[in-house]
Amino acid sequence: QVQLVESGGGLVQAGGSLRLSCAASGRTFSGYAMGWFRQAPGQERDFVASISGVGNTYYADAVKGRFTISRDNAKNALYLQMNSLKPEDTAAYYCAARDSRLLSTSKLDDNYWGQGTQVTVFP
Repeated sequence: QVQLVESGGGLVQAGGSLRLSCAASGRTFSGYAMGWFRQAPGQERDFVASISGVGNTYYADAVKGRFTISRDNAKNALYLQMNSLKPEDTAAYYCAARDSRLLSTSKLDDNYWGQGTQVTVFP
C-alpha cells in the first residue's frame, strides 16, 4: 500500500524559507513521478512542482525561481525547498506520486496523495 507522509510545514514570516519533506513507502518510487500540490481554503488543489524518475523538473509559474524540488530515490524521499516565501504561498501542501512519467494535474484521483502539511506565511 502506497503511503506518503509530509513534514516540514509551519509558520514563517514573508521572505523566509521552509523545506518540506515527503517520506514514501509501499513501493519502489524511483520510476514514479512525484511532486507537490497546494490548496488554500476555499480554493482548488493547484500544481506546484513535480519531478520525474530521471530528474526532470516542472514548476508552476507562481513559484519558479523561488522553489526547488528534489528527490532521493535511495531514501524514497521527496523535498521542496521554498525560499522568498510570500503570504500568497499560504496553503496546505500535499505530496503526490504516480506510476508514470508525469503527475496528473487534471484527474487528481490518478495520483497517490499524502495527508498534507500546513504552510502559513505572515506579512
